[in-house]
Amino acid sequence: MNEITINIDGKEVKTQEGEYILNAARANNIFIPAICYLTRCSPTLACRICLVEADGKQVYACNAKAKEGMQITTTTPTIATERRAIMEVYDVNHPLQCGVCDQSGECELQNYTLEMGVDSQSYAIKDVAREAKDWGHIHYDPGLCIVCERCVTVCKDMIGDNSLKTVARGSDAIDAEYKESMPKDAYSMWNKLNKSIIGLTSGEEMLDCTSCGECAAVCPVGALVDTGFMYTSNAWELKQIPATCGHCSAGCQISYDVKHTSIENPEEKIYRVMNEWNYVSLCGAGRYGFDYQNKVAAKDAAAFAKALEAFKKADTIAFTSTITNEEAYLLQAMKEKFGYKLVNKEAKAFQTFLQNYSEISGTKLYGSDLKKVHEANFVISVGAALKSDNPNARYALNNSMTVNKGAGIYFHPVSDPVIEGMGKSLISVNHAPLKEEAVLYLILDLFADKTKLPSSVVSYLASFHSEKTITVEETIKEKVVEKVLVKKLNEETGVEEEVEEEKSTMVSKKVSKEVQVDVNRLLEIVGADDKFMEALEKNLAKKESFALMVGPDLYTHPHAKNLARLVALIEKYSAFDLVMIPSLTNTLGVALICELDDAKGSYTIGYNTKGDFTVSALGDGDLDMPAINQQEGTLTSINKRVNPTNAAIGYNGYELNDIANALGFDAKHVIEYTQKLPLAAGFKAEKFDDLPNRYENDGTEVRGYVLQNVSVATNGNEEVAAFEEKALEGSLIYLANPVRQFNEFTAKATLLKEKAGLYMSEAFLSTSDFKEGDSVRVKNDNGELTLQIVSDNKISGAIAILPTFDSKINSEALFSSYRFATASIQKV
Repeated sequence: MNEITINIDGKEVKTQEGEYILNAARANNIFIPAICYLTRCSPTLACRICLVEADGKQVYACNAKAKEGMQITTTTPTIATERRAIMEVYDVNHPLQCGVCDQSGECELQNYTLEMGVDSQSYAIKDVAREAKDWGHIHYDPGLCIVCERCVTVCKDMIGDNSLKTVARGSDAIDAEYKESMPKDAYSMWNKLNKSIIGLTSGEEMLDCTSCGECAAVCPVGALVDTGFMYTSNAWELKQIPATCGHCSAGCQISYDVKHTSIENPEEKIYRVMNEWNYVSLCGAGRYGFDYQNKVAAKDAAAFAKALEAFKKADTIAFTSTITNEEAYLLQAMKEKFGYKLVNKEAKAFQTFLQNYSEISGTKLYGSDLKKVHEANFVISVGAALKSDNPNARYALNNSMTVNKGAGIYFHPVSDPVIEGMGKSLISVNHAPLKEEAVLYLILDLFADKTKLPSSVVSYLASFHSEKTITVEETIKEKVVEKVLVKKLNEETGVEEEVEEEKSTMVSKKVSKEVQVDVNRLLEIVGADDKFMEALEKNLAKKESFALMVGPDLYTHPHAKNLARLVALIEKYSAFDLVMIPSLTNTLGVALICELDDAKGSYTIGYNTKGDFTVSALGDGDLDMPAINQQEGTLTSINKRVNPTNAAIGYNGYELNDIANALGFDAKHVIEYTQKLPLAAGFKAEKFDDLPNRYENDGTEVRGYVLQNVSVATNGNEEVAAFEEKALEGSLIYLANPVRQFNEFTAKATLLKEKAGLYMSEAFLSTSDFKEGDSVRVKNDNGELTLQIVSDNKISGAIAILPTFDSKINSEALFSSYRFATASIQKV
């Protein structure tokens, strides 16, 4: 896009050609009222209150695009009259219950009614019964609804669930007199509003979606409210604690809303989580999984003394990536001082993958982030169950499809109806496990610049191609000439005579012919159907911005090294921007900070995982530790951003920093290590208290800082290995979590109670001898588990899902390292 200059209310501002006027104004701190519009989503023109005058013509700022030299006036007497009339219409029959409404104090209807000076009512219509509805985790009160359609828009354009729509209200028609007497836009808005309320796309009584709660977050009034928050607090009583979500690697900016528990109990309690929904969208775990803190009454001196003895005895510290960068720094410092082995299998796998990738890329980190995915119009995902591995990656993919009119390919063995529901422009290819190498080779074959690829790779790709003679039928048109008799007048005799003339006509004719076609065996290997190339060619039309997301399936693959090098080749020799999805909350931070080992020694300290002596924030160890929502520190996100997080809830026990200090370190607070994070890994020497955590009006993320992508020396070797066409034989199981669950911390949350067991698709259960609730024994050479079957309508196909969020199920016992395995599944 080209930068242009426009004039808004006499102020010259810079913006991008084609940017919406509303966004250009917001980016330059110029106020234009708007209710229905959401940044990052498509305009709906539902409210019409964003009227402005552009080059002498009234337009809607949310939908009109900026042009060089455009002269814009945000308010004129005519526009002011329209806006006031629109707000009067919104207030028609709106219940006067602000005192008990959950949105009171942060209600946009209240705000704009006052802003537009509405102090009387000019319009009226008979109301209709609009009963409140309980949709599960969301409560809908249509009596409060102004049908701005923000909920519908965010569910479609950002989340991808498409669970909400407008339905008929069943009201009387507006008095015809109003059409002549009212301002035009106010009447049009009212006419639409009067006919509609919000309903469920499914037609059912309960929401069947991924339960993110974004619809309630964007609701400007009290119509959509999280069921768990209803009537629990007034907005003005809550204190907002800026933080970073501690559940997956997205690192979403959130605020914990806290206040005292009750009149009798002064302890602070988290009542809800809020987000800057114009710029970041939360998943259900981020929004509802907030109360996972480790409640400790007081420091246990005896347990602390035992912990110190254990640390002196131990030779290994095993831990998960649900820790801050500062804690990771402390663990590394303790390794360097005392010689501990540091064991974290998933972070080690990612660390090794990055190192192998760097050998070709020449950089320590992948080159892009999810913002680039949002902005792309062709996206490929490989090796990630997007819906649960990183919901924000899924949102980015969906946003590319909807707002950018994009297209893409989703490569994954598990069929996902949520992903497939994003639209026809997204091709889902459910390849068999272990075929990820073939997928990456296919991407190289289809998209890489073969004049720059290593010749050995080009030759290998060519080996999958062959020519095949096929017979095709085509329709051709032929000219047919025939002689016909026609009557004509003989001018000499004056007598009509029959004469012979030639008449030609075009006729269609089907013919068969033999043609040579290219056959790419890689398509067959990955399971792409016969129409794949035709659909791909159609979807690639007019696409110029490409993004590739790769995920955790690749990091633990038996041929992870080769996959990492293939990914680097794709990034280097094609137009794709690359994003890697770290496995857990702070996997990227841990991988950059810690020197990780492969195997444990003889005595292990477990941090948030079982060990010979366990320190844990889960409340199940020998010494308690604080959870992430009880700590200050930083987390490193998928976007390579080091984000600050703050303690929402107090903690009365010991911390890792206390143990370190007792063993010879010296820091009053763990955040003293923020500025000491390793510069060689791309971190910056910045103090924790200097790190911001906000978004600007133009959507610029001003949170922490972005890691420097450090250069890595390469030796010029860009060779990659051929892949073996192996297959997993038997009943397939996959190590992944259901929607809204990531780990044992989300499992603790009050509002995220999920059944633990062996997840199977409804379609598979309907054709098998199993049914939901059956106890089954899942067994392979690695071990066996007894589980209950859980029916999950968010997956398809015959692959069963084994979750990791329940600590009572040792799911990983059945897997070597790769996320797919085979096992026998038998009823108990």
